[in-house]
Amino acid sequence: MKFGISYSTPYYGVAPDRIMAFARLAEECGFESLYLPEHIVLYPGAMVGPYEMPPSLPYVDPLDCLSFVAAATERILLGTGVLLLPYHHPVILAKRLATIDVLSKGRMRLLTAGLGTLPGEALAVGVDFATRGRRADEAIDVLRLLWAGGEDGVSFAGEFFAFDNLCSFPKPYEVTQLPIHIGGSSRAAARRAGRRGDGYFPGGALDPGERAVQWELVRSSAAEADRDPEALEYTRFGSIDMPVERVEKLAAQGVTRIVVNTAATEPDQQREELSAFAQRFGLLEHFPR
Repeated sequence: MKFGISYSTPYYGVAPDRIMAFARLAEECGFESLYLPEHIVLYPGAMVGPYEMPPSLPYVDPLDCLSFVAAATERILLGTGVLLLPYHHPVILAKRLATIDVLSKGRMRLLTAGLGTLPGEALAVGVDFATRGRRADEAIDVLRLLWAGGEDGVSFAGEFFAFDNLCSFPKPYEVTQLPIHIGGSSRAAARRAGRRGDGYFPGGALDPGERAVQWELVRSSAAEADRDPEALEYTRFGSIDMPVERVEKLAAQGVTRIVVNTAATEPDQQREELSAFAQRFGLLEHFPR
C-alpha cells in the first residue's frame, strides 16, 4: 500500500512558508505523495451537492503550487486531486506538466483528472458544461500524443482540438508518457478510467456496494479496450486516524494507494498526526530519512 497526503489551501491557507514546511514534513514522515485540489474560479451560490461553497475560498493553482513544492523537496511525488481537465487547453497543459516533471526529476507522476461540477466555472472559461466529458477524453489523447511525438511533429483532428505537425519539448523526465489517473464518483468516470486512465481515484460519499461496482466497471472497461486491468492503480481517500485493519480491508478490495489529510492547522499538531500515522504504518521503513 502507498500513502499520500492532501493539502487543501482553502482549509490550511496559502502562506508559502506553511506550504513548504508541510511538504517537507510529509516527505520526512515517509509519505509517497502530496496532492492538491483545483477550482479555477468560484462564485456566489456555487453548489457542490447540497453544500454551498464560500466564493472566497483560496484555491491556488495546483500546478504552480506543486512546482513550488518540488523546489522545496527531494523525493515526494506530486499529484492533483483533481485537476479540472476540460478547463485546460491540452497543448498548454502538456508543456506545463512536462516542465514540472523535468524540473522535479520525474515526480509529476500522480496527475488525477476530473470533469468539475460547477456549471458557472465551465462558463467562465468558455467550455460547454454538457461537453466536458468528451472534451476531457480528447484532451487525454492530445496530451499523450504530444508527449510521445518527435521532431517530425504530430497532428490531431478532433471535435474540440485540432493541429498539424506540432512538436512539444522538453519531454517528461526519462519517459515518453506521464500517468493520468481519473477522478470522479460516477460510473462514467469509472469507464473513463478503464478505457483511458492509468488509475482510478473515486471521491464522493458512495456506499460500499457502489464503490465495488465502479471498480469492477474500471476493470471490465479496461479489458474491453484491450488494456491490462492489473496495471491500473486504485486510489482512495482515508483518514489520518484510520486503523491498520481498515487499510487491510481496502487492500483486499484492490486499493493500491490511500490519500489522507489532517484536521490540524498548526505545525506542531500536524507533525504529531503525520508522525503517528507514519509510525503506525511503517512509512519510514520504505522511505528512510
